[in-house]
Order: sequence, then structure tokens, then C-alpha cells
Amino acid sequence: MSYNIAVVGFGLTGRLAALELSLAHNVTVYEVDDAQALNSAGRVAAAMLAPLAESVLCEQDLALMGLDSINLWPAILAQLNEPVFFQQQGTLVVAHQQDKGDLQSFTERLKPLANHHAQRLSGSHISELEPELSGRFNQGVYLPCEGQIDNQAFYQASFNTLKARALQFNFGKNINTACEQLQQPYDYIVDCRGLGAKSEQCKLRGVRGEVIRLHAPEVNLTRPVRLMHPRYPIYIAPKPNHEYVIGATEIESQDNGPATVRSTLELLSAAYTVHSGFAEARIINIQTGLRPAFSDNRPQVKRQGKVISINGLYRHGYLLAPSLVAEAVALIK
Repeated sequence: MSYNIAVVGFGLTGRLAALELSLAHNVTVYEVDDAQALNSAGRVAAAMLAPLAESVLCEQDLALMGLDSINLWPAILAQLNEPVFFQQQGTLVVAHQQDKGDLQSFTERLKPLANHHAQRLSGSHISELEPELSGRFNQGVYLPCEGQIDNQAFYQASFNTLKARALQFNFGKNINTACEQLQQPYDYIVDCRGLGAKSEQCKLRGVRGEVIRLHAPEVNLTRPVRLMHPRYPIYIAPKPNHEYVIGATEIESQDNGPATVRSTLELLSAAYTVHSGFAEARIINIQTGLRPAFSDNRPQVKRQGKVISINGLYRHGYLLAPSLVAEAVALIK
């Protein structure tokens, strides 16, 4: 049976929901922002698919859900009318000698995930995986099941694909899903507003992140690299055309203002210690975003009447969103 469905919120989960639902239903999209979605956390993110690395911070069931989600991404991307960079060549975790203890602690806190295990690396093994890091590190860990996506390409390609499917888009619309006017014409409403739903889900909070995107033609890393750091692990995610996303900061704050000098200096300095070629890189942008999270940092899929909400993805957006959207779509019968 085909339904009339409203998808409210056109960030990461909203796009995934619209892609899946529009295969069988009539879908209308509402979004408070414009078509560029510059304020969406999913557009700012590094879009790494890192269930093993994230298992240090989340429960095992969420990490296992992340493994399932990675397997869903190829089919999702195959729907799109344009190619989107997707990679699953693992993550390299390295540490300078003075941070050896942090690497050891990180490795010990990794949770077992089915048949996927971390592999300890010597300096020569690191050189084999990433030749340009030869001689820079003598200790590391390889997380083979992990990957990443070009999130900005996904945002554009998903929008173009949905336009080609003739979906109706309503941008600049601040929608309350409890609004009677919205509920009347639709059989179901899928609420993907993230922090936009805070007035209705009071336990939501924003977790601030800051990332820097660089163009670094002198750097040739082939997979995401995480660097152990005294305060937090820093990641470097290579994107197409010699672009790199560098991030790490996680700040319990609702402030969505510009990045701080401290965070910017730490991120750039750490990137330089990984590869000196970053010294000549050009800064494309420095962005901040607020990721929606509940108090337990676990996502929620809920149905109340005709409204199905997906929220609280915290720092696991690209890792968990495909599985959560599939769970929400299964509630439509």
C-alpha cells in the first residue's frame, strides 16, 4: 500500500528516510533551513564509519549496529544518480612515543565485534599501510572493518536524486510535528529534525563539534588516521581531490558559534605532526555543528500515533543512521 508521508527535517536521517520511503510512497519534505543545509550536523561531519573505534565510547550493541549499517551503505549509494565516494579500507590509529600509554589504553578498551579485531602494528607495518608515514611512528593499531563516506557529495547527490523522483520540497518551514495542520493530509510523519525537536523532546541536548577541511596536495593518505592525543584522539579523514577533514573536539555546549582558536591550533598542529605536508595545505573552511544527543548518548526510534521520530544519534550519525532509518521504515505498515 502506498501512503502519503511527510519527512520533517532534511539532514542525514531525513535524506536517508526520503530515499527509502520514496521508493514506495508519496513523500513530501519539510526543512527549516534552505536547500544547502549548511547548518546540518551531517554536512559538517567527517562521515567516518568507525564501529571498532567508537566501541571505546559506546555500548557493544550500538557498535554492532554500526557494523550492520556499513553493509547497508553500498545499496543506499547505488540508488543515487551520481557517484559518491565510499571507502572501507580500515582505520589506522597511531601515537607518538610520549603518548604510548594512551594508545595502550585505547586498545584495551576496544570491544570485541563478531570476527572483527584490532591488529597491533609495528613501524614497518604502518609504512606498508601508509607509505608517507614511514619513519614517523613505531607503534599503531589497525581497525580493518572501518570506512568513510564523502558526506558533502552524499548531501548533493541525495538531493538531486530525490528531485528527479519529483518529491515536493518545502524549505524555510519551521514545522512542529504535533501541528494539526501537518497531521491532517499525511498518513505518517517521520520526524528527523534533530535538535529542532528539542521543544518537544526536552531531554535532547547539543554536543558541539569542530572540524577543519583542508586541500593538501602534498599529502597522500589512503584511509582515515587517528592520532592519540593527551586530551582526545584526533582524526584525519581523506576525501576525494586531496581534501582532508580534521576533527576531534567534543564539547558539551549548545553554542553553535565559530570555532575557537584553541581548537583550531590543536587540530592543525596535530595534523602537522602526522604529516609535514599539511604545512602547505590550504584551509577550505572551519566549521562547527551541534549533534543531537540524549542523556545516555543512545539514539531513539519512537512511534506515537502517526508520528515516527528518529533522534539522538550523538556522534554516530553516519555509522548508525542506515539501521535506524530501516527500523523506522519498518514501522510503516
